[in-house]
Amino acid sequence: MGEVLRFFGNAFARLDARAAVDILVIAVLLYYALSLLRGTRAVQIGVALGLLVAIFYVARWARLVMVEALLGTLLPYFVIALVVLFQPEIRRALARVGRNPFWQRWNSRHAGAAQDDVVMAATYFAQNRIGALIVMERDVGLRTYTESGIPLDATLSYDLLLTIFRPGSPLHDGAAVLQGDRVTAAACFLPLSLNPMLSNQLGTRHRAAIGVTEESDAVVVVVSEQTGGIGLATAGQIELNLTPQQLAQRLVDLFARRGAAAVPGTAAGKERA
Repeated sequence: MGEVLRFFGNAFARLDARAAVDILVIAVLLYYALSLLRGTRAVQIGVALGLLVAIFYVARWARLVMVEALLGTLLPYFVIALVVLFQPEIRRALARVGRNPFWQRWNSRHAGAAQDDVVMAATYFAQNRIGALIVMERDVGLRTYTESGIPLDATLSYDLLLTIFRPGSPLHDGAAVLQGDRVTAAACFLPLSLNPMLSNQLGTRHRAAIGVTEESDAVVVVVSEQTGGIGLATAGQIELNLTPQQLAQRLVDLFARRGAAAVPGTAAGKERA
């Protein structure tokens, strides 16, 4: 016991300000990386790769020559595999690092002016069980998705949203992308979330809402065509069965909170991605 205390005593004695900063930076980076991977399919992939590395060192310790040679040949290629497999997480992390504070403030002010129209439209869609998918851009541009739809560049209004998602309309299928107080495009295709932890009861529209928030900081309002329930997706999470009042308050909180990458919600029916 005395030797252990002496070991830790010597370690703390050698801890200077530079070493403390070094440890703090590594801790922050590890926490940030784990927060990005939490609840995603990357966790299972990371565990599998960790097991392969552990097997490699066990094989080296046990002198299993063939196993060590095979894994030793494959391990250098794991770096490329990590880039390919963790592409969504890496892209999302780089997008967060590269945010522009000035653009964020400008975009937040203009998006706030459009929230009432979005809430009113979502209320109408819920009452009439009309499916809708409304993507509200924040810091990260959504040009990749707007180019897959029909360009509009029109002033946002309640009537325009009703026209876009009217059943039978050519623009009904797909998502409407908002940039501030403008409707940039409609009938846009969004990436579906591949998160295995999502409920099987979530349909394509909800998975698309979660998918685009996994790759950007967009806020997505989704209305179920089957149940008329209102959902709100952000940062890879979705809140289900919101009332119009709850939706309005959540939008105010999201766009008023500068630089929020993920906002924990308290509404009932939240589904973690």
